[in-house]
Amino acid sequence: MRQPLIELVEKPHLKKTLPEFNVGDTVDVRCKIVEGDKERIQVYNGTVIAQRGAGLNEVFTVRRLVGDEGVERTFLIHSPNVVGVKVRRRGKVRRVKLYYLRKRIGKARKVRELRVHKKEAPKPQLADAVA
Repeated sequence: MRQPLIELVEKPHLKKTLPEFNVGDTVDVRCKIVEGDKERIQVYNGTVIAQRGAGLNEVFTVRRLVGDEGVERTFLIHSPNVVGVKVRRRGKVRRVKLYYLRKRIGKARKVRELRVHKKEAPKPQLADAVA
């Protein structure tokens, strides 16, 4: 249960629109990098393996492979340095935390893709077409 006073203080700092993603999704996280007096946006792509927290403390962890070595990075959702999150692929998982992916190698690291079927439009019946 959140304290009403804390929620009141945090409210102006929360982002208005949150990205829609879940654990198991492959995402591109666009984060702001400051180098000296220059700013640029860097894209960090990988699989979301965990989400936790609430309010300003809500974070998610993204795991990716760099040269056969696993690299994980944790992002604050409401941070001004996180410019945006784009879902590249939906994942079909049965767990909330995917820490077991750390021990997997090869094709076993992949998360199965969640396929969404579109509803088919109703086909016109023959009696309607003749009349």
